[in-house]
Amino acid sequence: MAGRTFMIATLAAAVLLGAGCESVTEAAASVRERMAARDQPQVKTFPGTPRAVYEAVRAAAADMGYRFVRGGPAQGEFEAISGVRSGETIGSARQISMKVTLQATLDGQGTDVAVRLKEIIEADSSNRAGQATEAPLRDTPQYDVFFLRVGRMLGVKS
Repeated sequence: MAGRTFMIATLAAAVLLGAGCESVTEAAASVRERMAARDQPQVKTFPGTPRAVYEAVRAAAADMGYRFVRGGPAQGEFEAISGVRSGETIGSARQISMKVTLQATLDGQGTDVAVRLKEIIEADSSNRAGQATEAPLRDTPQYDVFFLRVGRMLGVKS
């Protein structure tokens, strides 16, 4: 009888632990999904070839104060970074990185421009240089300003 009780208790514990592992797995998946959703790019389609739109992207970013880092029209990528500004606390620094991907539309009549902006904050640049955190910028008017300037460079009426 004691062996049977032990076996039932062991089986019950295994079921409970299995259910707990599933809930941990589900919670981790939920966190990953939320983080991925925060990092989704803002996308807008412009008329023109990827090369022409790339040049407009580069000019618009320069107008907004971004400095070219890497990319090219052949790769369909453009990366830039803003100047370093002082942060909200004494000794902190802040920058914004821009990553743009360009892809011709399926009909060949335009180019999809996908933009990701990330804020880079270094909490104590005087004592811990090079240790920064990066977070996606979601609700910022910089996306709208950027797309407006790209459109202007291409002669698109807003």
